[in-house]
Amino acid sequence: MLQGSQKGIAKHTELLKSLIEKHDSEVKKEHCKGMEGLVNEAIKHTVEDAPEDGPVLDAAIIAQYQRMTHYGITGFGTVMAFAQALKLDDDGKKLEAAVKDMYTSDELMTELAESAVNISASRES
Repeated sequence: MLQGSQKGIAKHTELLKSLIEKHDSEVKKEHCKGMEGLVNEAIKHTVEDAPEDGPVLDAAIIAQYQRMTHYGITGFGTVMAFAQALKLDDDGKKLEAAVKDMYTSDELMTELAESAVNISASRES
């Protein structure tokens, strides 16, 4: 599942690049300090200060994954709203599909956590 998410992130990044280029703008690589903070926290909670292998670690990984996914949903959702407000219907539809992909991934992780991982993790705490 997480490997599939990496492919989704790459696909969504390419979508943004193509939309920017489509409107004759230059794609600039910018460092996102917000995402950097989320990545640093994920590393801290799942690698550096991580629980031992097992459901508690799995729960921590899901939590960190969802935090990053929510950040992506917010960013893409904002860009989608701008596209729709500017009547860029094709762009808005593509961005809406990306946001739906992110929501689907988030919902799958919630289902996994609630149906199995969190239950098993609670038995270990």
